[in-house]
Amino acid sequence: MKRNRMKKQTSILKLDEPSLSFGYSQTTFDPRDGLTLFGPASRMKLKDIDLGIIRTPEGIRRVTTWLRRIQRPVWSLENDPARPYFPGFETVFEASFNFAALQQIIINQDRITHFLKHTDTHVRIYKLSSLYVDELIRYKKEEEDAPKVWVVVIPDDIYTFGRPKSSIPSDAGNIEIGIKGRYHRSQPQLFTVDQELQESYKFEKHFHNQLKARLLKDQIVTQIIRESTIAYRDFRNKANKPKRDLAKFESAIAWNISNALYYKSGGVPWKLGAVREGVCYVGLVYKRMDTERDEKTACCAAQMFLDSGDGLVFRGNIGPWYNPDNYEYHLSYESAKELLANALSSFNRRNQTPPKEIFIHAKTYFDDNEWSGFVDACKKDTKLVGIRIRDDRVFKLYRDHSYPILRGMMFKVDKKTAFLWTRGFIPRIKTQLGLETPNPLEIEISKGDSDLKTVCQDILALTKLNYNSCIFADGKPVTLRFADMIGSVLIAGPKELTQQVLPFKHYI
Repeated sequence: MKRNRMKKQTSILKLDEPSLSFGYSQTTFDPRDGLTLFGPASRMKLKDIDLGIIRTPEGIRRVTTWLRRIQRPVWSLENDPARPYFPGFETVFEASFNFAALQQIIINQDRITHFLKHTDTHVRIYKLSSLYVDELIRYKKEEEDAPKVWVVVIPDDIYTFGRPKSSIPSDAGNIEIGIKGRYHRSQPQLFTVDQELQESYKFEKHFHNQLKARLLKDQIVTQIIRESTIAYRDFRNKANKPKRDLAKFESAIAWNISNALYYKSGGVPWKLGAVREGVCYVGLVYKRMDTERDEKTACCAAQMFLDSGDGLVFRGNIGPWYNPDNYEYHLSYESAKELLANALSSFNRRNQTPPKEIFIHAKTYFDDNEWSGFVDACKKDTKLVGIRIRDDRVFKLYRDHSYPILRGMMFKVDKKTAFLWTRGFIPRIKTQLGLETPNPLEIEISKGDSDLKTVCQDILALTKLNYNSCIFADGKPVTLRFADMIGSVLIAGPKELTQQVLPFKHYI
């Protein structure tokens, strides 16, 4: 009985919390601690960052007020270690915004109000996004010095009615213009329809994704901000209370948006503290194409992550990759080889040498056909390992304590399979990630061979590389965290718009 109990105990490990590297090569565990104490890893002197703002006159006033406010410390109402105070943008990042040359594009509020009256979701979102897209592209073509990042401030009505399942309230002034579903893909020569109207059905019914997709070709970087997020006190209900009570999140909002703006301006906030040289992580992204009649049609892309956490996105071929019988995605041999070869070619150009190890992360298994394509894309001296990562909502571990299981716990099932808790109690912030009993990730080495503990340690580290926010860690590794986000942007428009190889900052 005692021997059995000891055998079970040896199957449970506590992995070390991955450290991050900041200025002067100093390391710590929480990005906010590291930025406050040591500054960003890149040590770039991004003085006078040129920003652009596009919004209505009132929206521009609100965002400039907020940008000036975060030059000073920002506190939340509660003294919460999980949401520490923000010391100020220049203090944290050693950079400043060039307010004297803040570039602005004003959108007419009346036009926004008019387009919000369209009952057809495709048409409504396309026309709303065109207000911003057309102006941003025009500005880049006509002006000599375009800003590094455009802050796109959207009113709450666009946020609410710019989603796939949104519908506007019934009103006598609504505009009912659209094309019936069976004519969406009809050829213009067969049906006399407005070209702009038909163009709207080529894009996903999602304002955020469509805006990002339509700006990829011109490589315009944006930071989309919901207006009430930075000016929640201005939006009140009938009881004269804020519609969104964000008082306790003010410092968190400052951390997240500031970090994203710094990264998108060319800085690197932090890197992994311990990097295994020559290791490359590739996350596979699959998205079904709702614009296609065949339910098997899907788009695949690869996200290549570098040691800094930054990386590139490579769009693959569109094909019958989805299997409705087992709900899995698999590439053909040719497409798998081409996709990984493109990623490795870019890696070689950056590093002048092929990677020693490649870890491919996906939510589904790899079949023999596509795996052969991946293998043949690699050099002989490059080790290739396929990792299947899934959320598991069945298996749980509990502890006899007020708080749940610690983040970083690993339950080893066998040499190939383990459960990893990327969520859980974190002593540094005196709380847990998430509100419920944390679920683990199921990690399986499905192809190739590697040390399971090393694989799980890497995945735990990759949960700390989301530059779109500034928190202790995510519940998912960045290889999967960005998967849905990037995939949604890739299929949000025609293929010719989203085929370029670009860094992540264009998609998030």
